[in-house]
Amino acid sequence: MQAIQKDKLPQHIAIIMDGNGRWAEEQGQERLYGHFEGVRSVRDIVEGAAEIGIKYLTLYAFSTENWDRPRQEVDGLMALLVDTIRKEVPVLNQNNIRLHVIGDMDMLPDFAQAALQESLQLLEHNTGLNLVMALSYSSRWELLQAMRGMAKDVAAGLLQPDEIQAETFEKYLTTSAFPDPELMIRTSGEYRISNFLLYQLAYAELYFTHTRWPDFRKENLIEAILDYQGRERRFGKTSQQVQV
Repeated sequence: MQAIQKDKLPQHIAIIMDGNGRWAEEQGQERLYGHFEGVRSVRDIVEGAAEIGIKYLTLYAFSTENWDRPRQEVDGLMALLVDTIRKEVPVLNQNNIRLHVIGDMDMLPDFAQAALQESLQLLEHNTGLNLVMALSYSSRWELLQAMRGMAKDVAAGLLQPDEIQAETFEKYLTTSAFPDPELMIRTSGEYRISNFLLYQLAYAELYFTHTRWPDFRKENLIEAILDYQGRERRFGKTSQQVQV
């Protein structure tokens, strides 16, 4: 913790929490057991991010592709989601953490939608860490939604095609209220971003670790941040230009 340079912190960290099922199978357990254990990692990482001073933390909790998993696992995940949210809201509130959700909420079962809406309202006035949960989310879905939104406004005469700039498009994204992530972490040894924030990660530093998500803790987060702080972020410029 002492080695972290506070003036070079990533403002926004995004994490693909991968490896719960494989971790459980390695323990000789059912896949759902890994998701239960993964909640401990979520709690530890959220606490660590707030303690370090990260302003935005996005966790890829459930993708639109995950709906194709075995029904028993999906049902268990939805139940775990609701149970976890209800248990953690008092702690999040105590630590001044605000909750946000991005994704196709309409695909979630009614009881999950109700629990999320209640939690969002209870935490909406907090001013500390912004915890963004990506639920039933995929970047291609988000990009299509954004393009449909722009097309409707163009058809209605509210937006002229020649006026569309990058900043215009970004206003139609579900992440419009957040800065782009500067650091993306993926656990469990997979080297891909799996339909996660494809537009927003354009200039993010990518960090991959073989650690399964249920074993990922605050110390691992610190290691990722230190690795990030050791990199030179040029944004297309030369090293000489950046150092000026």
